[in-house]
Amino acid sequence: MQQERTGRALMGVVAATGLVYPLLLCAVQLALAQLFVVDVGATVLWLGVSLACSVALVAAVRWGAARRVRSPWLLLGLVPPVLYEVWVLWPLLTR
Repeated sequence: MQQERTGRALMGVVAATGLVYPLLLCAVQLALAQLFVVDVGATVLWLGVSLACSVALVAAVRWGAARRVRSPWLLLGLVPPVLYEVWVLWPLLTR
């Protein structure tokens, strides 16, 4: 039983670390879409991809720890980055 839990935890960590590079790519693409050439469509696309990667990363860690994946705290933790992106894009959306 202990060996099974250890294996599951290691698989969760490996799955979570596999999502780090896509998150880094999303961060770079978001910076490029907002700073150099303002592209609202690309910003929304990369924000959605990064949101999906963030949820998948937390789900992989929680799965590895044998915990419930659905959590209201997970969704609450995604609110600040979404609000920041809306704040950054608001002047472009109201033109």
